[in-house]
Amino acid sequence: MSNTQKNILCKALLFDMDGVLVDSTGAIERSWQKWGKFHNLDLQKLMKLIHGRPAMDTIKSIAPYLDAKKEWETLIRQELKDIDGLSSYFGVTSLLKSLPLKQWAIVTSAPRAIAINRLDKLQLPKPEMIVCAEDVSNGKPSPEGYIAAAEALRIPNSECVVIEDSIPGIHAGLSAGMKVIAVATTNPIEKLTSATWCINSIQEIRIENQNKFMKISCAKTY
Repeated sequence: MSNTQKNILCKALLFDMDGVLVDSTGAIERSWQKWGKFHNLDLQKLMKLIHGRPAMDTIKSIAPYLDAKKEWETLIRQELKDIDGLSSYFGVTSLLKSLPLKQWAIVTSAPRAIAINRLDKLQLPKPEMIVCAEDVSNGKPSPEGYIAAAEALRIPNSECVVIEDSIPGIHAGLSAGMKVIAVATTNPIEKLTSATWCINSIQEIRIENQNKFMKISCAKTY
């Protein structure tokens, strides 16, 4: 593992939400554990599937005999009620406020109701473009969400940088032809080395606006 200072120019930053902007791990895992216990599922197997991918995909994968839409709605209700321990990561608010409004977006596997609820509860800045679970036919690791965000911002994929914490999310960003900065919040850095860069915390990122470009600086750790 090494540390070197790295810089890159881009025109847009595309953020995952949970695990990148918002620390919602407790609420997410409690909701899934409650749901899994109710259906007598293998909780150890279930918990390995829940991060970085749409809930519907997880439900279909681990319990294909259930009505996925009905169970998805149950999980949404549980997560909307559970805000215990919900917080934003240190440095997130100031980072988002420093970004040009039309040069960043959020691409999340969360349903829109949950995404807006968490951003509002934590009083985080919201971009004009938020791509949620309902907005795509295929969730991460499909690149569909990131491609949709870049198209909406009218910025080429190659000039976008993705900030992710999950392995499916990293694969989605890379498959979209974008550079990916992985943050070691949900997974240890050793599991994130497929990303372009790996960092320990989002507060390590520095942004300098240069005309239509943004210069990203951070310590690259891998």
